[in-house]
Amino acid sequence: MRKIKAAVLGAGLIGKAHIEAIRRLGYVEVVAIGQSTQATADQYARELHVPKAYGNYIDLLNDEEIEVIHNCTPNHMHFEMNKQALLHGKHLLSEKPMTLTSEEAKELYLLAEEKQLATAVNFVYRQFPMVQHLKSMVTDHDLGDIRIVQGHYLQDWLFYQTDYNWRMEPMYGGETRAISDIGSHLYDLVQYVTGLRITEVLADSAIVIPQRFKPTNSSHSSSDALNASLNAQPSTPLSAFSNAPTSAQSTASSTTVLNQGEALELIDIKNEDYCAVLVKFNNGARGVLTVSQVSAGKKNALGISLDGSIASGAWEQEEPCKLTLGYRDKPGETVMRDSNLVKKQAIPFVHYPSGHVEGWADSLKNMMHQFYGSISNQVGIPDSVASFKEGYQIMLINEAIVQSAKSGTWVSVIQV
Repeated sequence: MRKIKAAVLGAGLIGKAHIEAIRRLGYVEVVAIGQSTQATADQYARELHVPKAYGNYIDLLNDEEIEVIHNCTPNHMHFEMNKQALLHGKHLLSEKPMTLTSEEAKELYLLAEEKQLATAVNFVYRQFPMVQHLKSMVTDHDLGDIRIVQGHYLQDWLFYQTDYNWRMEPMYGGETRAISDIGSHLYDLVQYVTGLRITEVLADSAIVIPQRFKPTNSSHSSSDALNASLNAQPSTPLSAFSNAPTSAQSTASSTTVLNQGEALELIDIKNEDYCAVLVKFNNGARGVLTVSQVSAGKKNALGISLDGSIASGAWEQEEPCKLTLGYRDKPGETVMRDSNLVKKQAIPFVHYPSGHVEGWADSLKNMMHQFYGSISNQVGIPDSVASFKEGYQIMLINEAIVQSAKSGTWVSVIQV
């Protein structure tokens, strides 16, 4: 069996995770890495044992050996790089959000339709076995008609005033942060599992920490040659969760301070730390979805709860191998991930015996298996993989939420 040749743009935290997951398939080879400079690309290629390194992503796209691109760069680079990958005839798996605006997302969606290439957005939480089991329960009407949907995605990595990241700068991360960064995962997961569409939103968002300390001489503001290759777009590092030191200056009041020898400048924050959204679905169901990046003790607390006319079902990402079910007239149940117990549709997502935890890294492997299976078999991407059309729909939801938060009114979501 021939090996499919892939390249990863941006080998930071998520890029390295992509490489590891790809290699677990066995029939896909990562042959190239694209980074901000040739020196950085060479360094990552040596560390990750990848044969080719490119400091200019257009040169990488012109490499005829490469068939598939993984775009793991910061948000503001997604649109142009995704577009160029498609124009160069490459299959494409993009990190979310697809783009910074719905107009850009629409352009990519239409281009992907025209090129007939395998394209997907990495909404990885679809890939957990118990998510697949819950979705199948909904499909089989085991919960009855879905009436109420609750969901949350809570983190604490931006809890302190000295926590800083490029996502806080709109030119890099976009107009929203918590909404697009983690909310997009939640909104996609809710629609995917229920099979329903979010049609209206009423949102309340807040910048909980209105001023933060930004390093003035660190990689947060360093020049980036990769951006220069994008016609001098704004500069930003390619690392994902790169923060300033935490807690030491969390109560400081001066505009410039020193923290462990590093100068920190107090700046105004423009995008939200928190958002709660009341939602209406196309079947008349209601719900509330909450996201936060300043909730102490919450590391990656993504969870959904569905209340149906027969039973309720709930899943938490930090306890991924179990699903809890509730009933009015009998005791609740806890269903554990086990290939002998889950719905048949979930069995392909289970790889180890019950009791052997399969978590986030395994779900990413499932994503690669589903995505590359479509390329290898020359068929359309499966339902478990988010299409560019679905990525575009999430961008429309994000923008409706932003509009609602500003207006304080219900806003209808444009449907693709």
